[in-house]
Amino acid sequence: MKRSIFVWLMSLATLMAPGTARPEPAPAPAHAAAQTAPAHAISMHGEPDLPSGFSAFPYVAPDAPKGGRITLGSSGSFDNLNPMIIRGETVQGIREFVIEPLMARSLDEPFTLYGLIAREITVPENRSEATFHLDERAKFSDGTPITAKDVLFSHQILRDKGRPNFRTYYRKVAKAEALDDHTVRFVFADAEDRELPLILGLMPILPSHLIDPDRFEETTLTPIVGSGPYRIANVSPGRSITYVRNPDYWGRDLPVNRGRFNFDEIRFDYYRDGSAQFEAFRTGAIDLRNEDDPALWAKGYDFPAARDGRIRREEIPIALPAGMTGLVFNTRRSVFADPRVREALIHLFNFEWVNKSFFHGLYKRTESYFERSMLSSAEKPADARERTLLAPFPDAVLPAILDGTYRVPESDGTPHNRTNARSAYEMLEAAGYELKNRRLVHTGTGRPLAFEILAANISQERLLGAFVSDLAKIGIAARIRVVDSAQYQQRLRNYDFDMIQFTWPASLSPGNEQLFRWSSGVADDPGSFNYAGVKNPAADAMIAAMLAAKDDEDFISAVRALDRVLLSGHYVIPLFHPPAQWVASWKRLGHPETTPLSGFNVDSWWVRPRN
Repeated sequence: MKRSIFVWLMSLATLMAPGTARPEPAPAPAHAAAQTAPAHAISMHGEPDLPSGFSAFPYVAPDAPKGGRITLGSSGSFDNLNPMIIRGETVQGIREFVIEPLMARSLDEPFTLYGLIAREITVPENRSEATFHLDERAKFSDGTPITAKDVLFSHQILRDKGRPNFRTYYRKVAKAEALDDHTVRFVFADAEDRELPLILGLMPILPSHLIDPDRFEETTLTPIVGSGPYRIANVSPGRSITYVRNPDYWGRDLPVNRGRFNFDEIRFDYYRDGSAQFEAFRTGAIDLRNEDDPALWAKGYDFPAARDGRIRREEIPIALPAGMTGLVFNTRRSVFADPRVREALIHLFNFEWVNKSFFHGLYKRTESYFERSMLSSAEKPADARERTLLAPFPDAVLPAILDGTYRVPESDGTPHNRTNARSAYEMLEAAGYELKNRRLVHTGTGRPLAFEILAANISQERLLGAFVSDLAKIGIAARIRVVDSAQYQQRLRNYDFDMIQFTWPASLSPGNEQLFRWSSGVADDPGSFNYAGVKNPAADAMIAAMLAAKDDEDFISAVRALDRVLLSGHYVIPLFHPPAQWVASWKRLGHPETTPLSGFNVDSWWVRPRN
């Protein structure tokens, strides 16, 4: 099977069944003579792996048994069932199980979309527009057919009132029109953004007959209606939500759904405390755990159910980039406006000692925003394409990062970290700080070097406490503030913090989401993921080049160039990543033998039949 270098991280949608009699597509407009024929799939680069008429995804068990229930654990709380807005804390599972996009992603190949609500897509070679041909069988769970009206409604309301990422993406559409009841055409304002047909393909489709546009931005606990395989059955605000399989799901017999959505019932239970959530798994109240605590993974599973085999532990390989987990500097705050201060604090994080002391040496240090992939710039000199892209921004990349010799500072593995502390102090002196009464004070303003690290749970305190202690040794006054999940999310939306610990996941096909993380245009918009406040023309240009790339080589060079710009800006203290997915589950659950490139996916698991 042909495989390109690109893969997307999360797919929980479905495809259209082949072999069904369909109406002829609407005639293409006269100006669109360069349109290709309607296709069952579209890839960002290269060709789809799966032909029209394929029987099932290669990473599922097509004959998996149906039935039973799975209970999953989630942290925090929720007060909103509408994941398309920024207000409130959104519950898990809506986008995955209730609301479908126009097209569906594969988890095991390039950034490729296959037909779902839109059975086919037509695009010209330059990707300046996209026409979606809807499946006439598609309907919402209340039985109402999905038509072009719903697609145009979804685009408009998400563009005007949706989350900031929706607004950013969908405003790139210059014209949206219904060619007939089941054909919708989008014309793009920026023909250089070749990802836009796929971005529109991922648009969640909402029922126009049930949504009040005037109240769309309000939080709600009223069960939302979608076209997906499940419906909301029960909601206990802040505590749990239960999804039940829709027996009338329009897409239940599609080949892409073979081996998927096997549970009759899916429940998410919420826990405000990580220890309580782990105890719930130990006792069987939760069925599956994607472990993110190396200390627990190393030492925490010494209990009867794990020892006697009722619980299995698996280390599942994952082929996606590790992404970036780091301590994020809010550069909007004056304390972190100087990159020399940020670089000094990078030197003060003692990864080697922290990893050995707290995490049993299981973590690996992260040195790139696209770690463990060919998209990473770490230890690679910039190629000719990168240098051409970066040439208009001669000061945007540090020489050592440009030539590939830069390494994140290493300590000697002891708690003292004296060499790095000495380097950090010299950088801070150059930035205008001096030691007075055991406190670092800026010589110009008289202000001490002090800041707050905002945390959402106490599980972060051990790591953050060690860092705070190291900072204090050279006169930096940092403190940790733990707040409840609702307050934490609100402060993140408004960038009301000095420093946070955050993870930006990564795929092998980064695209428009990078605008929402790093572009100048969203840096001051509440609700973006540009938590660092990056306003860097070089980063903006590299993202534009990445979106305009027409082949693998140009794309890789643009992504690596962006990586170098972000690393040179010292916007985060890079932390660590696990070498694999750590998954623990009760043996009553089964899963396919094959794992997709993006890792395990619960929608292909099942309950083992009793003998």
